[in-house]
Amino acid sequence: MPNASDPATRNVIEPGTVNAPEFPPGLSWFNTEAPLAIRGLRGKVVLLDFWTHCCINCIHALQDLKRLERKYRNELVVIGVHAAKFDAEKDDERIREAVMRYGIEHPVVNDSGMRVWQEYAVRAWPTFVLVDPRGKVFGAHSGERIYDLFDQVIGQMVDHHAGSGHLDREPLATRREADMVPDAVLSFPGKVLADERGGRLFVADTNHHRIIVAARGDGTVLDVIGSGEPALADGPAKEASFQRPQGMALAGDALYVADTGNHAIRRVDLSERLVSTVVGDGRQDEEWDSAPAPLEGKRLNSPWDLQIAHGVLFVAMAGNHRVFGIDLEGSYIAAHAGSGREDHVDGPLLAAALAQPSGITCDSDSLFVADSETSSVRAVSLDPRGGHVRTVVGRGLFDFGDVDGTGAEVRMQHPTGVAFGRGRLYIADTFNNKIKTISLPNCQVRTLAGSGAAGYRDGSPIEAEFNEPAGLSYAAGTLYVADTNNHAIRTVDIATGTVAPFPLRNTADLVPAAELPDVLPASSVSPGQVSLRVSVALPSGRVWNPDAVSGVTLRVGGRSYPAVLQDGVAETSLEVLGDEMIGLEAVAYYCDRGGGACLYYRAARILPLRTQQGASSEVEVSLEAGPR
Repeated sequence: MPNASDPATRNVIEPGTVNAPEFPPGLSWFNTEAPLAIRGLRGKVVLLDFWTHCCINCIHALQDLKRLERKYRNELVVIGVHAAKFDAEKDDERIREAVMRYGIEHPVVNDSGMRVWQEYAVRAWPTFVLVDPRGKVFGAHSGERIYDLFDQVIGQMVDHHAGSGHLDREPLATRREADMVPDAVLSFPGKVLADERGGRLFVADTNHHRIIVAARGDGTVLDVIGSGEPALADGPAKEASFQRPQGMALAGDALYVADTGNHAIRRVDLSERLVSTVVGDGRQDEEWDSAPAPLEGKRLNSPWDLQIAHGVLFVAMAGNHRVFGIDLEGSYIAAHAGSGREDHVDGPLLAAALAQPSGITCDSDSLFVADSETSSVRAVSLDPRGGHVRTVVGRGLFDFGDVDGTGAEVRMQHPTGVAFGRGRLYIADTFNNKIKTISLPNCQVRTLAGSGAAGYRDGSPIEAEFNEPAGLSYAAGTLYVADTNNHAIRTVDIATGTVAPFPLRNTADLVPAAELPDVLPASSVSPGQVSLRVSVALPSGRVWNPDAVSGVTLRVGGRSYPAVLQDGVAETSLEVLGDEMIGLEAVAYYCDRGGGACLYYRAARILPLRTQQGASSEVEVSLEAGPR
């Protein structure tokens, strides 16, 4: 992909002279009830964001867009124009998932044929086009770090058009895609780390901003690290905060976490259950210095994965296309490989070019990097003196597909996970929805598991389905997979390629408390023993999760009355002698009929009971699980 920060990619249009082209009919829209039209947005400042969801620069720009949307919430309309680089990104469902994954709340249109891109003469990701309240193109800019530029221009534009009476301050009605789907126990898990010796599995529950520690044998949840709030805060495990964590590395009782959204590396003392920050202050690095530097005061740029080798913590730094090394004892950091230019160039370590490295592993001699934007796997010498970067499989920035084979003839599509085990590399070929193996040293690639279809299905290698798997970890003959868009962890038997679920058990600590309770209509009951029957109906096509206990708890007079939901029904009884306000909380765990994410429904209700002689001694409450 071209470097969007390069001034040569900018395309500035004289303000107020060109009518903004309309969106072609028939395109798919997200986060809105109906397609939008430029003519229907007269009176608004419109900012078009031309992006593609694989692009790290586009992801970075989303934070600045959110700031602009908050500041100009009544005057500005941001529209994401998704113009795909990879074939898989053209799919409506992939875009919908990306919209939810990155918390995008503004309208997004799928420009799969790049018709809008061509109408606006766009040449790079991301590019931003500003349209004034009269429907005229005001100007365009390509690259990240857009807040200061657009804040100044939009502020002046708002003042000018407010004075002329051309400004519409009525907020635009939107409909969030995230509100249309049920809650899941995991949310877009990005990476996993299998601890073979300790029998644990660490899961980066990325969009819940936390790390889950589970027993590798049966999936029992052992610990939860992180408050679940997106922030940068150290301290005890339940109070500390992460923001979209990804890769992890383990050294004794220390778990290192790539805290991607905070541009930081965090350290978790597993014995003391304390979180601290190794490097990073929550702000993205804007420098490109490769020289060794103290950790204190240093900033990072979207660290995506970690690997410890030879006493060094190596960081796949997706945001500036490099691999860094952190000497934890000496407390300094230095670029280990990559010039910082986004490209596919082999050669000496710091002269070579990588492109959004998103996964990293090693054997005894080399680091192996999932170089996602070049759809390749690169080998990086561990020796910083005289070492080289070479290509294991793949070829270049726009060479992608789904072709097994050897070396440069191999085609993948945006791989983001890589693991080493038993002399082989295992690759999460993310956009191809497959797990592949690379035999070393002959660099032969074959598909281990996955039909290629985006979906959820366990079973044989050719029947199994994944949905953008992104994280891999190997232990004791099993490959653990973060199946990101399925909100699930899966396992692959490397001997047979058989795919199976890895269900989490004892998940009560993973589900947040219900929101403020609704008050139900009062029920009249006869004084004495009252039977309460609570039923929870599942949405069509869903089934109860056999690996989690669903239940209902009634609270009255300081006492609790728990009951298990059996086939959607829980029954219990309590003594009611006078008018009471019954607290009711239900937690239901369920799945798609074919498997997949463990979904949950949690509801709190207040049930007023009024005693009346001769009234019924039975009360029924019906609830329906589904989107919030």
